[in-house]
Amino acid sequence: MSPALMKMWISLASMGFMFVSIVLIFLSRYKLKHGVLKAISAVIAYILLALSGFIMFLVVFSGPTNA
Repeated sequence: MSPALMKMWISLASMGFMFVSIVLIFLSRYKLKHGVLKAISAVIAYILLALSGFIMFLVVFSGPTNA
């Protein structure tokens, strides 16, 4: 697999993390009533959001590939 294709799949996974974090934040704010479940889903969502932002930062600033 070429480096450009690997970067594409990594950035796609990062966008998936962003989507999952949006869903979890929506659930924690508007749908879940139990305090512990709200906190757990919010913490997981913010961790995924930070991880996806860091991955996108690395993908964008790693530069173009020579493939």
